[in-house]
Amino acid sequence: MSLSSRSERSLLSHEEFEVVRATHHPFIYDQDRETLRDLKLRLRDLRSKERTLGRQKRRESRGKGDARGGSFPGTYEKPLQRKQIFASALKRTNAELERRRRLEAKARHVEAAHKALAMRNANFEERPAATQTAKDGMKPLPNPRRRWKVPPAKIGSVSKAGKVSQARRDSRG
Repeated sequence: MSLSSRSERSLLSHEEFEVVRATHHPFIYDQDRETLRDLKLRLRDLRSKERTLGRQKRRESRGKGDARGGSFPGTYEKPLQRKQIFASALKRTNAELERRRRLEAKARHVEAAHKALAMRNANFEERPAATQTAKDGMKPLPNPRRRWKVPPAKIGSVSKAGKVSQARRDSRG
């Protein structure tokens, strides 16, 4: 579940909100890669701190652990919601870093493809012109299969011979 910017502002201190605000839509595109990496580390630390506070508060409510520390900041009340804010900001930062990485990789691939095409075109030899040559040209190849040429009179005589022999057998009767 995502929270509105107003809800985030109410749960975070001013310094924390400025860190989280840098991960929102128009501001994240203004950051360079190094700033995003530093922001990522800062968000991980904040998320880890809130996770620890949330676990400690859960242990206290179950009666398993003693209260830690003498004084906590005013933002101590909702550590799990604060952790969710930092986790979503970290997710946005990671997504932006990955998007930029993919864009740079695509640009490198396109550049490599252009370079390969230029190298191929540089080594390309033109075909010789299609002019007449002094050679004999193509020679016919004989067909290796035998051709059986049966004259049409032979075909008729065979079928007639079959009819005559059948008539003889039928007349013996």
